[in-house]
Amino acid sequence: MEYVKLNNGVEMPILGYGVYQVTPEECERCVSDAIAAGYRSIDTAQAYYNEEGVGNAIRACGVPREELFITTKVWISNSGYERAKASIDESLRKLRTDYVDLLLIHQPFGDYYGTYRAMEEAYKAGKTRAIGVSNFYPDRFVDLAEFFEVKPVVNQVETHVFNQQVKLLEIMKEYGTRVMSWGPFAEGRNDFFTNETLGTIGAKYGKSVAQVALRFLIQRGIIVIPKSTHRERMEENFNVFDFELTGEDMTAIGLLDKGESLFFSHYDPETVRFLINIGK
Repeated sequence: MEYVKLNNGVEMPILGYGVYQVTPEECERCVSDAIAAGYRSIDTAQAYYNEEGVGNAIRACGVPREELFITTKVWISNSGYERAKASIDESLRKLRTDYVDLLLIHQPFGDYYGTYRAMEEAYKAGKTRAIGVSNFYPDRFVDLAEFFEVKPVVNQVETHVFNQQVKLLEIMKEYGTRVMSWGPFAEGRNDFFTNETLGTIGAKYGKSVAQVALRFLIQRGIIVIPKSTHRERMEENFNVFDFELTGEDMTAIGLLDKGESLFFSHYDPETVRFLINIGK
């Protein structure tokens, strides 16, 4: 496993396991399988409704808590200082832990200033080892980062071979903030798993399209959290540290970048309305 050092000195695995769209019923089993496969970083969120499954798995897995890296996120319906503060304690209860390793604002809507104040307080109280944001476009990221003492350690955003976040990476570097990828496989969109460029490169190393895509992001210093509910896929996604892409490979994959989301825009009013109504 490779680690990245966050801007507050905390070390985080560059590869983790994400539980977005993992049902509450399946979550405990999936996280247990992921930990058994070697994962030590687990990414969940209040809005995934599976924090309890993560908590049950990490309590039962036998791996010391200090060897695990647990991330969760505060949802829009809990935005604002008081609500966020209460929700952080509730997440800790569900996760069955005294602290998380990383706490994020999930979306840049609602009173996210109040949320971040509650997160800063939680950080100083030892309830989280690091804080950051998710889905913040450059304008909102700069707006928040400039007005708080504790700078975000990561910004978790849609990042994959078709949306490589080149501009965002440049801005994040100014603040020492890491980009963390959600959707590293683009959820299969744009014929991801049959992409000729990724397939040809993978054939050289005896690796799958998914492994090549993860390796590309890792070599760019991007934290990745692929998800699968199948143990064999978890193991495949984890097995990406025994090969290295050449400069030529990286350039070829770089040409796949479309520079835009394959999912939605946070500038679209209908998207904003949809997101803020989740959990109301």
